Amino acid sequence: MPQMSELETAMGMIIDVFDKYSGAEGNKQTLTKGELKTLLEKELPNFLSSGKDKEAVDKLFKGLDENGDSEVDFNEFVIFVAAMTCCCHKYFEQKGPK
Repeated sequence: MPQMSELETAMGMIIDVFDKYSGAEGNKQTLTKGELKTLLEKELPNFLSSGKDKEAVDKLFKGLDENGDSEVDFNEFVIFVAAMTCCCHKYFEQKGPK
């Protein structure tokens, strides 16, 4: 198998992170609120210091759960990762050389 590009590797890592946390409880294809909280604390500690704040996690979970089934599926998770990536890109763009 040929070596994967950086983007292919990044995509694989996003899938791996989702799978690592989605299998902890309930449906293995979705994140419960508890699984999402653990993922935020472990994987995004520098961006989401509010991950420990129950109210902030509840609000984020409700926003991510597009279809209202009380679970975050992979598509909903990827939209969140993309939105976070856009915010980071904007932030670093503004911090860059003027």
